[in-house]
Amino acid sequence: MRAAVFDSGIGGLTVVKSLVEHKLFDEIIYYGDTARVPYGPKDKNTIIRYSLEALEFFKNFDVDMLITACNSVSAHAIEELREVAPFPVVGVIEPGVLALEKKLLDKKSNILIIGTKATIESQKYQTLLHQRGYTNLIAKATPLFVPIVEEEIFDGEILEATMHHYFRDLSPHAVILGCTHFPLIANQISNYFNSKALLIHSGEAIVDHLENNYQIKSSQKEPILKLFASENPEKLKRVAAKWLSV
Repeated sequence: MRAAVFDSGIGGLTVVKSLVEHKLFDEIIYYGDTARVPYGPKDKNTIIRYSLEALEFFKNFDVDMLITACNSVSAHAIEELREVAPFPVVGVIEPGVLALEKKLLDKKSNILIIGTKATIESQKYQTLLHQRGYTNLIAKATPLFVPIVEEEIFDGEILEATMHHYFRDLSPHAVILGCTHFPLIANQISNYFNSKALLIHSGEAIVDHLENNYQIKSSQKEPILKLFASENPEKLKRVAAKWLSV
């Protein structure tokens, strides 16, 4: 099987990492819209338009499934993609919520949801979590993390100051990393909370979701990975080499 993975930038590589490690696909084609990252500050109609344009890019390949590794796209454009795509389209929000439900049984736990402005304002995470009985939710837009990661700043004073700006006075039991850029700084976020908070991200949950809902099993061989970007593909490949060891 051949999977297409789409993200607004380099963050979707955190989802690709899980797909590669579990060898679910024979080939993975990644497209990052790095020329227009971030999607988070953009309005819903713009996110939908950009997503449909990305779908046109993937029509150049014979793919069996599209995974929208961008939470902003999953929050605002997934239904529009499903209406026109000739193959299944899978988002990352539901897998993230299911991963939390599996690991955090206490429904009264304090849960911090962080993501882009578009993702947080969509209320998708909050709605799904409320439906599953979680009541103590704090949803916080943390848009500065996206350009920081895109600049390949994965530690240091700038990141520390940004975490303090967003997280001071917060003591969550769990943090949902509601943007696929954020796992690239997950260790730093964990350290900020003294490793006391459970961190959840969709990349680690997507494999279970695909196996359970689409009956996709490991192919037992290393997938072929093809990387594309709308701008500066060299940076995408550089981060991929670091994150995926390819």
